[in-house]
Amino acid sequence: MQLVVGKIGRAHGIKGDVSVEVRTDEPELRLGPGAVLFTDPASAGPLTVESGKVHSGRLLLRFAGVKDRNAAEELRGTILIAEVDPEERPDDPEEYYDHQLIGLDVVLLDGTLVGELTEVVHLPYQDLLTVRKPDGTEALVPFVTRIVPTIDLENQRAVIDPPVGLIDLGQAEVAAGDGAGGDAAAGDGAGDGAEAEAGAGDDAAADAGDAEESR
Repeated sequence: MQLVVGKIGRAHGIKGDVSVEVRTDEPELRLGPGAVLFTDPASAGPLTVESGKVHSGRLLLRFAGVKDRNAAEELRGTILIAEVDPEERPDDPEEYYDHQLIGLDVVLLDGTLVGELTEVVHLPYQDLLTVRKPDGTEALVPFVTRIVPTIDLENQRAVIDPPVGLIDLGQAEVAAGDGAGGDAAAGDGAGDGAEAEAGAGDDAAADAGDAEESR
């Protein structure tokens, strides 16, 4: 199975180094020296990692045969792809590769179907799960224990316990209406509703340290 593990950015220096946007939680394994990577476009590879280092928070790689800045710039925008055994699992039982998660049914605690998990979005502060609902719309679910308490690979489902408004914004509007107790309290009610609609972002920030890593 092939997995996207990075994207080449701009050249760095004059000896062929390139910056890489990392798209794997195991860069030391997938992008380490000696790793052979397929590419998109295919004409740019395969590429063999010759050396790597972190500079100012960015991963810099040098590939075999790429000897100068001009050659490095020609690789800009190239997607890096690793070949991974589909049966391979991370060492940590609480971690998952992206391909293990994509396609899972997403259900609530009571078993109600929410939709299908279609993508894992890797952000600097945490990961998000993209869920396509039956009506074709999508929702982003922070991949943290409090909101995604169970990944059941055997039964091919992810169990979620979302805050009000994360999956159905209509619920947030109802919550806002319930919070308004009259003219004097109208401002408070509107504020509660806004907070409910922004629940996903608030929970993401609160739970950043509790994020479960996926790959």
